[in-house]
Amino acid sequence: MAQISAQKRAYTDVTKLLLNKHEVWMMNTNEYFVKFLGPKETPYEGGVWKVRILIPSNYPFSSPSVSFVNKIFHPNVEETSGAVCLDVINQTWSPLYDLSNIFEVFLPQLLTYPNSRDPLNPEAATLCLFDNATFLKRVKLYVKKYANIVRLEEESEEVDSSGAEDSSMSEREDDQ
Repeated sequence: MAQISAQKRAYTDVTKLLLNKHEVWMMNTNEYFVKFLGPKETPYEGGVWKVRILIPSNYPFSSPSVSFVNKIFHPNVEETSGAVCLDVINQTWSPLYDLSNIFEVFLPQLLTYPNSRDPLNPEAATLCLFDNATFLKRVKLYVKKYANIVRLEEESEEVDSSGAEDSSMSEREDDQ
């Protein structure tokens, strides 16, 4: 019963995302991909990311899992997995929140105001704190290399044609 309720709520949340002009791909009843644009007036502006959302069986009482599919250089995003360290998602989640909050408030705030004191990416955090010019240069390099619309469209076509996530969807191995 809880699983059906979680699926209904997820469906409602995805519908709200679509009504708010977000592009959403459904992989199965608990896994979605959402196109996310870098916030204006940040070094992430112009970037286009595919964000993976996993809906837990007790959603909305537990937070969804959020991760970037294509690479992003940020103190609060683990570089190889794309996992997001976001307190409001992981620790202070409330059933009053929905997926729109993640894409319209939480992720834009995360990219606008990184928390280098609680990093998942220590290198990004150190650069952000002590060598901001190098940090900004690296962010812009990642945006140009990994977060462009052409790459996102190619990855989406691969998912659409295969019906399953292809290993080429994630470019995380490039810089290993």
